[in-house]
Amino acid sequence: MALHTWWLFVVTVFFVSASPGPNMLHVMARSVELGLARSTLAMAGCFVAVLSLLTASALGLTALLVAIPGAFLVLRLVGAGYLIWLGYKAWVSNDAPVDIGEGEIAPRLSAARVFRTAFTIGISNPKALLFAAAFLPQFIDASKPEAPQFGIMVLTFGVIEISWYFIYAIGGRSIATALTRPALKKAFNRTTAAVFVAFGLAMLGSRA
Repeated sequence: MALHTWWLFVVTVFFVSASPGPNMLHVMARSVELGLARSTLAMAGCFVAVLSLLTASALGLTALLVAIPGAFLVLRLVGAGYLIWLGYKAWVSNDAPVDIGEGEIAPRLSAARVFRTAFTIGISNPKALLFAAAFLPQFIDASKPEAPQFGIMVLTFGVIEISWYFIYAIGGRSIATALTRPALKKAFNRTTAAVFVAFGLAMLGSRA
């Protein structure tokens, strides 16, 4: 991969990853709820999901989804339903002031659960898979081996993505400091719920 092509890829991915999609919103919400250190498990879950989608795309899973009638529709409905359910959970969540301490993960919310929820959010959006399939090949030099180029792009995408997770999580910590009043916590929960539901409805209305 030529250096100028890689730089173009870096700049494009920088802005793509910066957009406040479900992963970024979830990382920020977890930072508010659990603190910056404990939110790293959510980052890890979303990160593994993103790398899984990119790798699957590079291996040709997208072609399989397109070839099997109804497969994309099923995944889209499942992903949309899960986001809407998360919106409901945020809407009815506890409005007590946030604890911005940096202790261990609360017993009621295990490390595995934090990771699993984040991974499910990241992996349940088939649009990301199709986006990767359409996006990555644009930077491939057909005259050179494809596998190393895909490897470079997946690694680059991963580094930029995890960097934005930390930026959003740090922003979440700043928000947490302000959410010491139940009224503000309730407003944050309602806003988070509305955005998750909006993402879910947008996924339902999208087309493959």
